[in-house]
Amino acid sequence: MAYDVRVINELVQNESAFAERLTAEVSKVVIGQKAMVERILIGLLTGGHVLLEGVPGLAKTLTVRTVADCFRLAFQRIQFTPDLLPADIVGTTIYRPQTQEFVAKRGPIFANLILADEINRAPAKVQSALLEAMQERQVTIGDHTHTLPAPFLVMATQNPIEQEGTYALPEAQLDRFMLMIKVGYPTKQEERAIMDAMSSGERQAAQPVATAEELASARSVINQIYIDDKICDYIVEIISATRDPAAYGLSDLRDLIEYGASPRASIFLNLAARAHAFLRRRGYVTPEDIKAIGADVLRHRVVLTYEAEAEQVTAEDVVRRLFEHIEVP
Repeated sequence: MAYDVRVINELVQNESAFAERLTAEVSKVVIGQKAMVERILIGLLTGGHVLLEGVPGLAKTLTVRTVADCFRLAFQRIQFTPDLLPADIVGTTIYRPQTQEFVAKRGPIFANLILADEINRAPAKVQSALLEAMQERQVTIGDHTHTLPAPFLVMATQNPIEQEGTYALPEAQLDRFMLMIKVGYPTKQEERAIMDAMSSGERQAAQPVATAEELASARSVINQIYIDDKICDYIVEIISATRDPAAYGLSDLRDLIEYGASPRASIFLNLAARAHAFLRRRGYVTPEDIKAIGADVLRHRVVLTYEAEAEQVTAEDVVRRLFEHIEVP
């Protein structure tokens, strides 16, 4: 197996070169937020949808648009509002008097990269319009099903502090997001650089540095990255602990967790860890890859009880306890 890992390492070294170019190009436009850029790239490399949560002004929208520009991908930004309709996203059928027939008018979802801006501003019936697209990579308009272009990825943003006039995403939709990224404030040095750049009047524009073909090739290599059976068991142990913490000696978490993570969590944690290793130009997964990406995969999948909310315990706290307690192989 050592020989196979060496072969995969060589493949990773060759195929991951574009990731460095892309990160450097994005940094010309987006100052700081390296963790967010890396997580977005992990989503692209694995085909997993990404939910970005952070206060306004942290360059969430700018980052997604810049990444799309760097990849030459078809990009559509949909601003979610309370009066939005499902047809405004997927499209509808219109009647043409000339031919006396109904034809499908495709909506903005027919693109490679969709930015669902402030997704929690729209009611549930609009949010649910994304479910079929996110899971099946297709949408139904009238009587016909239409395949979405490949690659297809939804990146949604939401504001965690302003809850008036918002609609919480249902658990079924949250579970379809591979990663939920908490976007934090920049450092003082980064903020000074941002202020200087924005006040200079000169706006940087990202140039295309990668193609969809390179992305597809990288995805095939990521599927070949070696992950040991012990690492796979480690993933299963972590996910299982979210469902029955008492069985792992975490009885104090039993009354804090209402529902544990679904099987999608183990699948996505496996894939995300491989992509994390790929970005570090390794052909194999280590426990550190699991720990580095674990919170982003699990924080929106662990549903807490009212008791946890009363004690001001967050999903972050629970996930941290799990990783501290479960033995590393």
